Amino acid sequence: MAIGSVSEKLRLMRLLARSYSKSSLKWFSTGLLSRRAMVGPAPARLLIAPQDLRTADAFNASDIYAGRFLFAGQLVETESKSPFTIKSPGDDWSRSLHGFSWLRHLRAAGTHVARKNARALVEDWIKECGNGHTIGWKQDVIARRVLSWLSQSPMLLDGCDAQFYRRFMRSMYRQVRYLRRSMAYAPDGVPRLTIAMAIACAYLCMEAQSKSLARALSQLDDELKRQLLPDGGHISRNPSALVEILVDLLPLRQAIVMRGQSPTPVMMESIDRMMPMLRFFRHGDGTFAHFNGMASTQADLVATILAYDDARGTAPASAPYSGYQRLSCNGALALIDCGAPPPIAHSSAAHAGCLAFEFSSRRNRIIVNCGVSARQKSQWRNVARSTAAHSTVGINDTSSCHILTGSRFENRIGTPVLSGPRAVAIERNDTELYEKLSASHDGYSKRFHLLHERELTLSKDGTVLDGSDHFTWTQQKRGACEYAIRFHLHPQVKCSPVQSGQAIILQCDDGEGWEFSAEGHKLSLEESIYLSDAFGHRRTSQIVIESRVTEHDRINWMLRKTSEGKGRRKSS
Repeated sequence: MAIGSVSEKLRLMRLLARSYSKSSLKWFSTGLLSRRAMVGPAPARLLIAPQDLRTADAFNASDIYAGRFLFAGQLVETESKSPFTIKSPGDDWSRSLHGFSWLRHLRAAGTHVARKNARALVEDWIKECGNGHTIGWKQDVIARRVLSWLSQSPMLLDGCDAQFYRRFMRSMYRQVRYLRRSMAYAPDGVPRLTIAMAIACAYLCMEAQSKSLARALSQLDDELKRQLLPDGGHISRNPSALVEILVDLLPLRQAIVMRGQSPTPVMMESIDRMMPMLRFFRHGDGTFAHFNGMASTQADLVATILAYDDARGTAPASAPYSGYQRLSCNGALALIDCGAPPPIAHSSAAHAGCLAFEFSSRRNRIIVNCGVSARQKSQWRNVARSTAAHSTVGINDTSSCHILTGSRFENRIGTPVLSGPRAVAIERNDTELYEKLSASHDGYSKRFHLLHERELTLSKDGTVLDGSDHFTWTQQKRGACEYAIRFHLHPQVKCSPVQSGQAIILQCDDGEGWEFSAEGHKLSLEESIYLSDAFGHRRTSQIVIESRVTEHDRINWMLRKTSEGKGRRKSS
């Protein structure tokens, strides 16, 4: 997408300048010759191993033993060769291979053959890539490998020969020292936080590293304070960031206690703030709402993480710092994106979905956003991030954010949001009869001189969601503007028009029924696509209200429950 205003060009120039500056400093500080020189005397042994919370599948161990590596949707058969010497089908596949998270499957097998295979593969990596690799020595990949080697060290080191133990410790220590030296130049956001956790975890597990551990924990505290918002959300506004952080931070906290030490107050406070936010984004079926880069939910992993929540409190109604609101009544739930784009350095996965919402009734997802595709093709990423892929309003087939796509700088700075809503006004009014949210944003004010205001009211019995969308002109000079209000339906919802297109009947799998209507407006049913399904893309439908913006235009619509699902128990 072309760069428009002068302010957008200045933001891009500043981002590029920071990127080139970091690259230069990193090259001088941690170049290949410097990395080879970072040997030093490695610690003699590991004292403890952190737990790996990710789900393991012992059946995958046989595929790995047979030389079949399935990562990022791509299967590679090595044919008795080392996987680290064959041509990679893509960067995402290489990242998974060099990150070694798959070692957990070998550990789950619990056999002598699996342990021997795991050691052989680690030995292969040290031999082939220990002194350098384009993907294998990227900082976030190193961090993932360090955490994987540490958590699977009982399988790798128990009963091994002394030479392998020394080579393992020497390689581990070299990688950790490289991370420590290059952390300041690492990609910002979750990758840098993961690096900080990997360094702290390594020094905690290795013997005689108390001074280095103290510095590492202090660095980790600094990153947690900088990246986590006061309400527990992440600065990127991506709900999946919380899962990525907690799945590594919880084992680190547990390992600190195992060493007879106390976690830092910052770490404990950060975990306590993030746990309620995990509950905040969950629908009744346990899946997360699809906002700002959230893909399909790993339900088993989230359940494992939530098992560590001692407080087990309810989800908050509001997350003002993260920019989200939640209306929840009698099993019905509406989650609304009420935030401006995150800072540009953290916006490469952010979406143009301001005032988009998702709605569910108990375990039935009804209105959703399209989500994020597991396919790593740029066209799907661009589609997923557009306003049209969200249950909100689009003006003249454009998005409320200007996202940099198709740029020659994409490999260097990603695809950040260059501009978008700056003023997002929010007002809540909760009573004994309903929970009500009014919000507006100025994402279309510069191009079309329009403000979009959305009002959502959920009845206390959870049977009616009233909504309205309103447009206000910001100046006298007005152009021809057309709006499209989209309501993407979950694939499980069957829909059919009634009353000559004045209403849409929605039927869930369990028999629960809803009726969508918009007084005075004809509704159209169009094709849509659900990108975040765990089994791939799924066709679905969307309800669309389209017309031209007129003076004092207010579009009122309503979602009303018409029948309960089979076997549904009434809430107390």
